[in-house]
Amino acid sequence: MRVLFQSRKTLFDAPGGDTIQLLKTKKYLEKLGVEVHVSTELTPDVSTFDLVHVFNLMRAQESLLQVKNAKEYGKPVALSTIYGLYTDFEKRGRGGIASKLFKYLGPFQIEYVKTFARTFIGKELHMGSISTLLRGIYSTMKEIVDNTDIFLPNSESEMSRVISDFNIINPLYQVIPNAVDVNLFDPNKVEVDSQFQKYKDCILSVARIEGRKCQLDLVKAVEGTNYKLVLLGKPGANNLGYYNRVRELASENVHFIDHLEHDKLPQFYKLAKVHALISWMETPGLSSIEAGVMGTNIVVTPNGDTYDYFQDYAYYCDPGNISSIRRALDQAFNAPLPLKLRERILDNYTWEKAAEATYKAYRKIVL
Repeated sequence: MRVLFQSRKTLFDAPGGDTIQLLKTKKYLEKLGVEVHVSTELTPDVSTFDLVHVFNLMRAQESLLQVKNAKEYGKPVALSTIYGLYTDFEKRGRGGIASKLFKYLGPFQIEYVKTFARTFIGKELHMGSISTLLRGIYSTMKEIVDNTDIFLPNSESEMSRVISDFNIINPLYQVIPNAVDVNLFDPNKVEVDSQFQKYKDCILSVARIEGRKCQLDLVKAVEGTNYKLVLLGKPGANNLGYYNRVRELASENVHFIDHLEHDKLPQFYKLAKVHALISWMETPGLSSIEAGVMGTNIVVTPNGDTYDYFQDYAYYCDPGNISSIRRALDQAFNAPLPLKLRERILDNYTWEKAAEATYKAYRKIVL
């Protein structure tokens, strides 16, 4: 089987969770004998492929042209939806003039404004973004959905959102879990360098530093405590103002690490007492899965798909609510090691299992 993976133009220039999901899926599908190629082009020649697998419904400006191009070649389309609106954040958490404007707009109107900003301020001008601005975000997403042969959500709750928002009847879908590399993230194999020992028993947060990840509230929650908070991540694109506010507010017990080689990341999970990803929404957050499999207690947002993954083995807090965040941090910090969470992840959320489920989905649409 020959498969073409397609995704956003900025997939490698501004890597995110979708980048990791795409590359890991490719790696483990190839172990099953599937030939996988990757393209961020909008209208490539797909004549030699058995199917086209498009990633990220939220990036409709690229995805629609990629889906329509596949259909013009008569190829079936699999869609990793990675779908979740950040409406709460835009209205309540972003702050400034934008939040004041967004209070009066609906979810897809907000996404339209964001696409406009990406196109002309973020310099992502191409025929897909122009087409989307002319057509509208909802109409663009709806056409993508209507031309998808099989949906590959990361959870049942994510698929429920897609069905509800786009009025789909009896869709063909296969849940593909977000996952972890259990060879890299194995607490029994990880040895901690002496230079990192100063972070032992810290509260760790691995994520791009940006408003929707809510690090400012995390910093506020540990102010005046004995906790060591480590924020591991670079500022998000167009989020330097937010990043600077986080740094300005941070007390001496907050440590910033802008860059770390990926293979050293497991050492920090092993050192940490708690990992906190208190975003306004997650589907479910790769770093939470990585921390959980490393035997770290996790504090997460209830918004999105976190409960599908972590059930009652995580500590939940409301983003934007400092007392709720502090209470969850206290509970997680004083709790025993989450052995049942680690078992759940090993049983369900490995890249091997994700690749097997993906291949199973492909077989449903490739004759």
